[in-house]
Amino acid sequence: MTADCRLYLITPPRLDDLAAFGRDLAAALDAGDVAALQIRLKDAPDAVIAAAVDALTPIAHGRDVAVILNDRPDLAARLGCDGVHVGQSDASYAEARRLMGRDKMVGVTCHDSRHLAMEAAEAGADYVAFGAFFPTTTKDAPTRAEPEILTIWQETMEVPCVAIGGITADNAAIVARAGADFAAVSAGVWAHPDGPATAVKALNAAIAEGLAGR
Repeated sequence: MTADCRLYLITPPRLDDLAAFGRDLAAALDAGDVAALQIRLKDAPDAVIAAAVDALTPIAHGRDVAVILNDRPDLAARLGCDGVHVGQSDASYAEARRLMGRDKMVGVTCHDSRHLAMEAAEAGADYVAFGAFFPTTTKDAPTRAEPEILTIWQETMEVPCVAIGGITADNAAIVARAGADFAAVSAGVWAHPDGPATAVKALNAAIAEGLAGR
């Protein structure tokens, strides 16, 4: 198994005040280890997505955090994102790779399917994402995944895996212990009652606890 598990933050589904969110993001990233930020604005106009990428990328890059755009490899390539994340009903992996090039990251949603994940990994995906592991209100999760899928993946495959879906400081240790390379969190940070910085600190502590149990 890999030696660590890192946070992978996902934006809220709407960013009505980019300046305010930028301040929240900076506070979150300054509070602890975060590997990546996925900008996920489903069904937003291209101009809104572009404005978010332009505003948030300097905040992330200034803290060595990669910026990944959800769903839109065409926009991700044009806007200079570090990578793109595609779902099973979005652009194909092959199309995403063609648009992004070899030097950018392409991650693929694989739900609760090792078969889908193996196909993506063999095609060249930089990571595969399994979920949802816990109930989530951020998006409609069509599948529920069991932590065992992370353990099996770590034992058999080299491509990193992301755990997603309902992850909070209360359960992040479970997916870290099971073998996730990254724990993807949205509402567990942005909706935390004590603010995103406190959430990141608590999530990092939970991940460390999980890793100690591997």
